[in-house]
Amino acid sequence: MSDPNSDDRPNVGDPPDDNDRPADEPRDATDTDSQEEPTATGADVDSGTGVGDHPDGGPDPRDDSTRVANEERRRNTSIVSAVVAAIGAWVALSVLVFDVGEASLWNNVLVGAVILLAAGYNVYRLSNDIPLSVGVSTLVAVLGIWLIVSAALLGMLGSLFWSTLAAGLLVTGLSGYNAYEAREARTVATEPDTRS
Repeated sequence: MSDPNSDDRPNVGDPPDDNDRPADEPRDATDTDSQEEPTATGADVDSGTGVGDHPDGGPDPRDDSTRVANEERRRNTSIVSAVVAAIGAWVALSVLVFDVGEASLWNNVLVGAVILLAAGYNVYRLSNDIPLSVGVSTLVAVLGIWLIVSAALLGMLGSLFWSTLAAGLLVTGLSGYNAYEAREARTVATEPDTRS
């Protein structure tokens, strides 16, 4: 039922509606009312791995230099994460080598174990072609800073002090590098492809 007071006529500037066109009249290529612009979805975003990024399952469409840079970045962060995990294991086991007090013992065992597990988690992610976790790398860097501070704060002496201090500096620097690289890789992967 139609409303007699309504104005069903199209406005002067409006494009013609398909309902106003006779059924036998073909649509021409200049009609823009049904043409839609494609929008980027989560499947269109390239992770830089070249696997599973596109609905058609094709390879990474970026140029070779970008792919090589991403592979080199992934290889470096995997090695760095493995080194950080080894340093974490050393910190946890150093209490068996050096003469330690109770506070130093618990500090090194707990912090070293968390560093080992967190860095090992990043190694696991990278070995399964999953991007490095920025949060985990940042946590490990903060734990490295804690090792630097705790070496003096807990009154560690002699070789344990220097071992904990050196481990803290290495963990902070290497994990900071990993966090930076993970953030850069994510930025590169989510940038729209502006090439035509």
